[in-house]
Amino acid sequence: MMRDVTSSKSVTMPVGAIVRKSPATNRWTKWIWAVTGLLPGAGPGHWQILRSDGETVEYHAATLPLTLYRTDTEAYLTSLNGVPPSIFVVLRPAPAGSTDYPQVLTITASAYEAQDYADNGEDIVERIPMPEGLRAWIGQFVQDHHTEELFVKRKRRDYLAVEKEDGIGDKRVRQPADVFRSPRTVRDIGK
Repeated sequence: MMRDVTSSKSVTMPVGAIVRKSPATNRWTKWIWAVTGLLPGAGPGHWQILRSDGETVEYHAATLPLTLYRTDTEAYLTSLNGVPPSIFVVLRPAPAGSTDYPQVLTITASAYEAQDYADNGEDIVERIPMPEGLRAWIGQFVQDHHTEELFVKRKRRDYLAVEKEDGIGDKRVRQPADVFRSPRTVRDIGK
């Protein structure tokens, strides 16, 4: 069954992450992990070796869903307008002293979401150039769903109007404890 892409709130495509493991050139870490490419529409992958050259190995690390939401089109435009247009892959390193592989947390087309992951200081956010197929797919989604929001400048509030308190201190109210009660009759106004 074919879904109408223009009416859906989100669309998803599986994308595989290619991760390279290479020896480090310092004494503090043994390996350098870097995302080197993407596999749009990839099948399942769990650290399958794609190629090996000495100690440097490239893996199909994981296949994760790349989901586009129609409310995030501004973030996708930021990624599409970057030089080069990019997809972001987030890796979480294995604990220190562990021989495990890093965890591929997410693959996103949102530059804003990638910035959120970069801000925590623990995750590795890799910016990967968008393959042509993904660029066309994301571009079509943005074209179908993006609406420009007009900038409306806020106006300053009048300082004196903010300080005015309606009904407090009204001379027409006889009882000082009930300052919010309105006068009962016209006669009560003068008292």
